[in-house]
Amino acid sequence: MTCNEFHDHILDLATNEHGLSDARAHAEACTGCGAELASFRQTMAMMDDWAAPADTSPYFMTRLRARVREEEAAPARGWMEWLRRPGFAVAMMLLMVLSIGLFHYGDSGARNDKGERVVATKGTAVSDLQYLDKNHDLLADFEMLDGLEQNR
Repeated sequence: MTCNEFHDHILDLATNEHGLSDARAHAEACTGCGAELASFRQTMAMMDDWAAPADTSPYFMTRLRARVREEEAAPARGWMEWLRRPGFAVAMMLLMVLSIGLFHYGDSGARNDKGERVVATKGTAVSDLQYLDKNHDLLADFEMLDGLEQNR
């Protein structure tokens, strides 16, 4: 028997002198487990001799139960309490939706001097410049293909 297996049976061995011959043999062979069993038996003997003080108030249990009920009924106070407020939760949800909306549908496009958005129609110089600006990386890679054509 190993020490870990002995720890699983120590309570049974401490309360019953006659059972578990493997555990008793291990306690006699292993000094650490034997000392732990002796200490456990001493603790149990002290607990058997202990008696509750006679000078406690007769209303002790009544007051204790009342305090426990008060603690259960009291709202939890902590640094996360502000999250439980519905107004705050709605405001945070609205802020998140607006943030995601602004991030996803960000302000892109040209504006004139008055701050109005310029809508470019296809085929105009403005729409061509916007197309080139948006697709600069893709079009820059095509310049490498031009070099291949000249080498042939």
